[in-house]
Amino acid sequence: MESSCQYSPNQEQAIDSQIHHYQQKIGSTLYPATITRPDVERPVNKLAEFITNPSNAHFEAINRVIAYLYSTRFYAIEYSANQESSIKWDNIFICASDALFADYHDCKSTEGFLCMLYSGLINWKASKQRTVTTSTTEAELLAISQAAKTLYWWKRMFNAIKFNPEHDILIKCDNRQTIELLTKEEPQLRTKLRHVDIHGMWLRQEVQNEGIKIEWVPTAEMPADGMTKALSAQRHQEFIKMLGLTDVKSLILA
Repeated sequence: MESSCQYSPNQEQAIDSQIHHYQQKIGSTLYPATITRPDVERPVNKLAEFITNPSNAHFEAINRVIAYLYSTRFYAIEYSANQESSIKWDNIFICASDALFADYHDCKSTEGFLCMLYSGLINWKASKQRTVTTSTTEAELLAISQAAKTLYWWKRMFNAIKFNPEHDILIKCDNRQTIELLTKEEPQLRTKLRHVDIHGMWLRQEVQNEGIKIEWVPTAEMPADGMTKALSAQRHQEFIKMLGLTDVKSLILA
């Protein structure tokens, strides 16, 4: 999907055969997006919003996603001691969270997170937030809250299998105001959105109890950036490298 492109609901009504055809295309891309190809998680989930009434623009977009998947069909997530990444992480296990504020047609924000173990991607998700927020910081708070819940799931999994990462569990975030809100003694943000306050207070509690730690990372080094927004061609290539996706054509066809 083009970095400058926005998609709106269809102003007309698609016929049943068009809807069924579009649903088939979405279904065929959801599996790789969820299981093996995190680089298309965001566009597939975005286009799935229009599954009940697609327009020609939506068909063109999902066809481009399918064409992209075919042209990069040998891309795979690499798990290797010799894996090369554009970013070197100091920790064995990391989690990263990001949000894109206010989609222009329904004003709901998009959130995304991913988890990596030994630089290999093991968990990711991109989705639209269920509620409207009034600032980027509020959207980031909700996104980190969802990432933190997933992080705790992994902590329980590690405990069950007797695996100790031997370091604090971190959530990477590229919004300084959100981090200060969770780590400073006196938070400055006051909202009239009770659900946002609840998530914020819970996160502050977990940070203060040292259950989780929030760490700032520059946007250029944010691996979850492509989970929330369309990227330019150059940024998309960097995103692929950060995800650890590798072309394995030579291994398969050898």
